[in-house]
Amino acid sequence: MRMIDLILKKRENIPLNFEELKFIANGAANGTIPDYQLSAWLMAAYFNGLNNNETAWLTKAMAESGDRLNLSSVSGIKVDKHSTGGVGDGPSLAIAPIVAAAGVAVPMMSGRGLGHTGGTLDKLEAINGLKVRLDIKHIIRQMKAIKVCMFGQTERLAPSDKKLYSLRDVTGTVESIPLIVASILSKKYAEGINALVMDVKFGHGAFMQDYAKARNLASELIKTAAILKIKAVAMLTDMNNPLGRAIGNGIETEQAIKMLHGEKQADDYEELTYALSGYMIYMGGKARTYPEGIEKAMSVVKNKLALNVMRDMVKWQGGEVRAVDNPSVFLPRAKYITLIKAQRSGWIKEMNSRIVGRACVAIGVGRTKAEDAVDFKAGFWLDKKVGDFVKKGDTIASMYCSQPSCIDEGKNIFLSSISYSASKPKKQRLIAEIVKNGK
Repeated sequence: MRMIDLILKKRENIPLNFEELKFIANGAANGTIPDYQLSAWLMAAYFNGLNNNETAWLTKAMAESGDRLNLSSVSGIKVDKHSTGGVGDGPSLAIAPIVAAAGVAVPMMSGRGLGHTGGTLDKLEAINGLKVRLDIKHIIRQMKAIKVCMFGQTERLAPSDKKLYSLRDVTGTVESIPLIVASILSKKYAEGINALVMDVKFGHGAFMQDYAKARNLASELIKTAAILKIKAVAMLTDMNNPLGRAIGNGIETEQAIKMLHGEKQADDYEELTYALSGYMIYMGGKARTYPEGIEKAMSVVKNKLALNVMRDMVKWQGGEVRAVDNPSVFLPRAKYITLIKAQRSGWIKEMNSRIVGRACVAIGVGRTKAEDAVDFKAGFWLDKKVGDFVKKGDTIASMYCSQPSCIDEGKNIFLSSISYSASKPKKQRLIAEIVKNGK
């Protein structure tokens, strides 16, 4: 088999079979196909697309290009959650222990942030000592013991995805729906899960800003998951404004832990956390209906079972357990605090999440390229949210910076995200739609 022939086939929009796609995935993982040929094929796939079978076969081939987790020794249905990312998108930190506390096995493989979107691994690593690079034996032992493990992609889990994603990033082919689907689901298929709940975001701060495009992505993810025998559902959620009150690594971890303590957080954050948790509990067979799943999620928070699981998970992964008991003291917070005040009186109409994300990058919360370090201490706490009334001079947000040189830039960018209204804006639905069965 020759790569040039597969490039020509895709250029002419001739479907590829599984063996051909496996050849491409293995070549990407092993370095036997040069980058220029992989790039040429990606561009052909970008313009001509992949049909449903091709997308599923590419996903399977990418997953099988390395090791796979064998979770057969872990009892029960294995359920994971995936988000397409946004600003303040930290519910996973609370969801994993909530769902595990309800009795569902949760192997949650997560990623790092890039650009304005936060990464779950960066937030977890704000807990001193906590390890996310775990070997497969440790993951299985931990899953058997406490039903949950939050970990990063190893070098041998879907290695072709790492190569193909890096090439997509520099060849202008990131936005291809089939390639996005294969990238997301190859890692989930390699995990050995049975079910997947997805949070597909739309709006200013989302990867797919347009609702119709986000819905198409959700539909294609579910269709491909079904071919791969993974039960899946997708919630389309609004990312025009930041989620919750915390934006940053350590500060979002603190928000999640405080929720598990039973402390009141922002309504949108709690709504999404319980909605996603409830569906995972339902799909994991521990609730007869989705509403009952939400009730069980609320129950394990109220009786502190989820907090206990969080404590066990941090201990298993080598982290500072005192961060779970006293997050305000044992999670990092930058020393330079700037109060961002309202420039006029009125109702907050919008807090453009993409602009807020840029402010986060300016103060060190995010990355501009994959190898950048992030500042666990930096971030924003939103004292006010969209729909709140403010008087001129009221504090809208507290900004935490480690470097005084970042303060003015971060503050000015954040202020530019806010628009005001003379009347109270209409509240938008956070969960616009739940997509099932690829329809």
